[in-house]
Amino acid sequence: MRSAKDHLSIPEQLNANQPIELAGGRRDGVKLMVLDRNSKTSYHEPFVHIERYLGPGDVLVFNNSRTIPAVLKGKQGNRDIEVRLSRKIDGQKWEALVVDGLYSSRDLLLFPGNVTAEVIGKGIEGPLVILSFSLYGYELLDFIYKYGEPIRYEYIKDSLPLNDYQTVYSSVPGSVEMPSAGRAFTWDLLNSLQKRGIKLAFVQLHTGLSYYGNDQWPNPTMHPEYYHVSMEAATIINQAKKSGKRVIAVGTTVVRTLETVANEEGSIQSEEGITSTYIHKHTKLKLVDGLLTGLHEPEASHLDMLGAFINQDQLIRAYQEAINNGYLWHEFGDVNLILPVK
Repeated sequence: MRSAKDHLSIPEQLNANQPIELAGGRRDGVKLMVLDRNSKTSYHEPFVHIERYLGPGDVLVFNNSRTIPAVLKGKQGNRDIEVRLSRKIDGQKWEALVVDGLYSSRDLLLFPGNVTAEVIGKGIEGPLVILSFSLYGYELLDFIYKYGEPIRYEYIKDSLPLNDYQTVYSSVPGSVEMPSAGRAFTWDLLNSLQKRGIKLAFVQLHTGLSYYGNDQWPNPTMHPEYYHVSMEAATIINQAKKSGKRVIAVGTTVVRTLETVANEEGSIQSEEGITSTYIHKHTKLKLVDGLLTGLHEPEASHLDMLGAFINQDQLIRAYQEAINNGYLWHEFGDVNLILPVK
């Protein structure tokens, strides 16, 4: 079967290099491509018309994890280094990427304010390492917020403030990259959806690094991330499923969270923990009916997950259609809704 990697080439000019607001638009001014997985039909709309594809009682489930400034600049001996945090292990230790660093166990990294971090071992996969900082708990978080910068990949031309990497509803700090599928939502749009009877629920999954550089991507089966599902969210979602309504995940992180906690009957309960769930085209979804997501690079494991929702050939055709229609890619780009259209 054809793969997206083999058959898709994203033109450089379609890499969204800034938020739409900086070009004079609104957050919710992006484009929306809707894919009906039943009829295999695609629709193109302004994102603010998403309500046309949702009905009373349907639930949109959001990831309210807040992005932290996960890039730290420091020294390793006489060399300048860049550290990208990936996953919090405890109040003092982080799994991290030392960009182009040459390091070994017990190496000491020096950061502003005389803060240090010791390399104490290898991460769950190369090239990640485990760093133990000289600060702990809230003091370490304060240091990260004082000296850190948002992760910025090469298609983002200019440094942007951390707030540009947040969704409007984010509330719990922990993600090193923005859970970007919901970035286009504004409070006005969320309020409008609620007035139409569409339910909103919020879970958390703190995202790790999605790219290690040098054409190296995380192994999706070795990518643990922390999640939390509240009793309130579980109740809203279970009620929708019992009523025959659709549960639509806003982002692949939400799919990963809900499918981790769902039982075989398709219900969930309040839970927190670490998930390494890998969802792909052979995965039988237990709970989630639809997915709102950004447009993903062919190499990204996020794209593998879309295979659980839609046939690979239909996905490739839709992505080519998006390219032909000038859709923008990445965290500041346009969005894609996959669901059974009623």
